[in-house]
Amino acid sequence: MSRVLNLMAFVIFATTLFMRSVDPVIPQIAQGLNVTPTTAALLSTGFTLPYALIQPVLGALADMFSKTRLIALCMLIVGITTIACGLVTNFETLMALRIVAGITAGGVFPIALAVAGDRVPVQQRQVAIGRLLFAAMSGNLLGASGAGVIGDLVGWRGVFFTTGAIDLIALAVAVPGFRSIEEKPGRFDLSMLIPNYRAIFSNPMAKYCFGAVFIEAVFLFGVFPYMAVLLRTEGVVRSSIAGVVISGFGIGGVIYTFMVAWLLAHVGERRLMAAGGTAMGFCLVVIALRLPWPTEFLNFMLLGFGFYLLHGCIQVYVTELAPAARGSATAAHSLFFFLGQAVGPVVYGIGLASVGISTVLLIGAVMLAATGWICAVQMRRPALAT
Repeated sequence: MSRVLNLMAFVIFATTLFMRSVDPVIPQIAQGLNVTPTTAALLSTGFTLPYALIQPVLGALADMFSKTRLIALCMLIVGITTIACGLVTNFETLMALRIVAGITAGGVFPIALAVAGDRVPVQQRQVAIGRLLFAAMSGNLLGASGAGVIGDLVGWRGVFFTTGAIDLIALAVAVPGFRSIEEKPGRFDLSMLIPNYRAIFSNPMAKYCFGAVFIEAVFLFGVFPYMAVLLRTEGVVRSSIAGVVISGFGIGGVIYTFMVAWLLAHVGERRLMAAGGTAMGFCLVVIALRLPWPTEFLNFMLLGFGFYLLHGCIQVYVTELAPAARGSATAAHSLFFFLGQAVGPVVYGIGLASVGISTVLLIGAVMLAATGWICAVQMRRPALAT
């Protein structure tokens, strides 16, 4: 079990490097390809929307076929298309390549969680998922901060070349490990698609799991592509500084992974969910105040910590919605999560052009706090309830 978790953590780390790597160089991309920063920020939607919409298909394929083979194929396509992003000469081609990368990236992290869920008992699953989240947050942390540095040194194209190459190197290292993972033989049977998803959505916890992660994604991650733009209005023009601020989110997630076992034992699941929603709401209010960037960095650390207090609990519930269709359940989770991430930049973009981004941030603060408390009150699982 430990060997499989380590392998999945390695794959997740390598493929989450590029999840937030574009955000710090949005102004550079806008300038280089002669588009507005608001248009360039839609690259986040171009990646996350197809990532979300393809999830029901990829989840079903994982349950019917082979999870590790699907992960390997998706990593190959993601690596190639990401490198190709560094060669484009116009924004339309870049967006098209990001869409392809988003479609195939959807077959890595969610399916890796399902692989872990197949092998870890539910009583130990939140700590195990915490280890995988550590890998994801480490990737996000290095991806955001590293992208800012690379952007300042060699330009935004170097960000795509570097992250794409790392993905392909990780694939070459991981393939021998994939071959050693025993999976129950599956068969391609589309007749199982509807029954699997019917079983998932018939669970009363599904509406809370999927609704909560959608709201998280819209109001939390929607602001990420605009942080570099917001910092520039305060006189901070270096992409590396924007990368450092955004990387604070990853540091907060890393702190969570070290504390999750203690928190579960001494605080309890319900209080963690309520505290997570409240912390995220508070952090959005701080962003609206437009404070100096060192304060924003600390704020993003708390934001990442608060996010995983709630999100980590929800992910465990997701793995138990329908154990026989776990790949489909984790894929549905990613569908709503990344659909929210696709909608978020649009919501903040509209706010920026009309009522002001601060108003959207304050609305989001209320929504996130309410989501945490609703989950704390409504979500129950006897094995881990507190």
